[in-house]
Amino acid sequence: MEEQGTLASADEIAPPSQASQVWLRVVSAIGLAIIAYAATWGGVLPFAGFVLAVALLLSWEWSGVVRGDGIDATLIVHGLAVAGSVGLAAFGFVALGVALLIIGTIIVLALEFGARPLLSAAGVLYAGLPAVALIWFRSNEPLGFHAILFIVLVVAATDTVAFVTGRLIGGPKLAPAISPNKTWSGFLGGIAAASAIAALFAYWISAPVQALAVIGLVMGIIAQMGDLAESAIKRTFNVKDASQLLPGHGGFMDRMDGLIPVAVALALAVLFLDPQAPADALFAGFGR
Repeated sequence: MEEQGTLASADEIAPPSQASQVWLRVVSAIGLAIIAYAATWGGVLPFAGFVLAVALLLSWEWSGVVRGDGIDATLIVHGLAVAGSVGLAAFGFVALGVALLIIGTIIVLALEFGARPLLSAAGVLYAGLPAVALIWFRSNEPLGFHAILFIVLVVAATDTVAFVTGRLIGGPKLAPAISPNKTWSGFLGGIAAASAIAALFAYWISAPVQALAVIGLVMGIIAQMGDLAESAIKRTFNVKDASQLLPGHGGFMDRMDGLIPVAVALALAVLFLDPQAPADALFAGFGR
C-alpha cells in the first residue's frame, strides 16, 4: 500500500507527456469549435452572446499581460466599453458600437498614468473591434453564417498548416527575435493553405473562386502577422501564455491572435463597398 501511495505521488508531480498535451490541445479545440459553431448557427443574438464572452475574456487577459493580475478601474471601463459595443452591434447599431469603443479607449488612456498607457488603451480596440466586426458580418443574412465560417476556416487553416509545415520542413526563421519557432516554410505553407481553403469555400457557395483565393492569401498573411504581433507583446512583458483558460493552448489571446486582425481588416475592406451587406460584398470578391 505504501508503494502504491508513493507511485501515485510520483505520478501527480510528473510532467505531462507530449502526447497527452497534444490530445488535450485537440480536445479543447474541438470543444471550443462545437460551441462556436452552435452559437453561429443559432443566429445573431446567440452568436453575439458567444462573442461577448470571448471579448470579455480577451479584455481580462490583455489586462493581465499589460498591467498584471487583478480587477482595477481600467479593466472595468475596458469591459463596459466592450460589452456595450457588442450589445449595440447585436441590435444593428454598429457605428455606435465603434464610437463607444473609441470613447472607452480615451477614458482608459486618461486613467492610466503608469507605464505603457497606450497599450492599456489599445486593449479596448483589440477586444472590441473584432467583436463588432464579426457581429456585423453575421448580421448580414442570408450569407452571414457563411461569412463567419469562411473567416474562421481560413484563419484555422493558416495556423494549422503553418505549424505543420514549419515542423516538417523547417528552414530559415521568419522572425527569430520575436518568435524563434516560426519559419519561412511555415509562413508560406500557411498562406498557401489559406488561399486553397478560400478557393474551395468559394466554389462550394458559388462565389468567385479566383477573387476569394486572393482574399484568402491576404487573410493568411494578416493572420500570421497578427500571430507575430501577439508574440511580440508577450515577449515585451515576459509572458509565455496570456492565461491558462484553454487547456493545451494557453489563453484566448493565444488562439485568436490571427482571427482578430483578419476580422478587422475584412471589415475595413468592405466598409466602403457595401456597409449594409458586408457578407455580400465579401463573397462578391470585393467586386461590388
